[in-house]
Amino acid sequence: MDLTTIGLSAGAGILGGAMNALAGGGTFATLPALIALGLPANTANATSNLALLPGAATSAWAFRDELQPIGGVRIRLLAAITFGGGLAGSALLWATPTHVFDLLIPWLLLFAFVVITFGKRAADALHSRVTITPHVLIVVQAALGIYGGYFGGGVGLMTTAVYGLLANVSPRALFAPRTLMLAIANAAAAIVFIAAGLIAWAACLPMLVGAVLGGWIGAHIGKRLPHGVVRIWTLFVTGATTLVFFWRAYF
Repeated sequence: MDLTTIGLSAGAGILGGAMNALAGGGTFATLPALIALGLPANTANATSNLALLPGAATSAWAFRDELQPIGGVRIRLLAAITFGGGLAGSALLWATPTHVFDLLIPWLLLFAFVVITFGKRAADALHSRVTITPHVLIVVQAALGIYGGYFGGGVGLMTTAVYGLLANVSPRALFAPRTLMLAIANAAAAIVFIAAGLIAWAACLPMLVGAVLGGWIGAHIGKRLPHGVVRIWTLFVTGATTLVFFWRAYF
């Protein structure tokens, strides 16, 4: 563990933890940092997942008083579905060859970027025409859990967008359930990643400490910061990271 590894990992952890607390997308800070340190993409993703887990848990605890059912579905049920999906998704990552994952990452990032960019407009259009049942939200939550366990990049952003789309809930009201689901998906994935030996501990530990600090800071800032500011910053980071990974994979 040299100073470069410690400094870059801890700094990326602080930024990633804060981003997860504010709007999600912490992986957009931690994953590029770990790849810059020379880790293979799937190892970097697994390490990022574990490093962000305590920060996500810290944020979820800070928002615990704001938890409430989403779209008529109890939080405990959504949590159980997310945990099962996280286990399945992380097992799928373990089985994915590194070179295949390198090619998939840019498209997963692009999908997250599109969802968060157009999620509000789509939600307004959808709810003006149809009524969404709790069963639809349950199925979608399972998909989010699998995605969170497999990749996790932008899953917080996607959860915000999907909950707004299906339950027509404002982004600010989603801070608490979103951070809880993120923590649960990360916890499920961490079990598989540790068992499979996919964690680069030298980079993970300083990033983990940074993410805890960033999650605490972000949760308290999030209670005061206007949503528009958070959205602009998140879109900028997400878009820039997506372009970098497309360049890395295909050019």
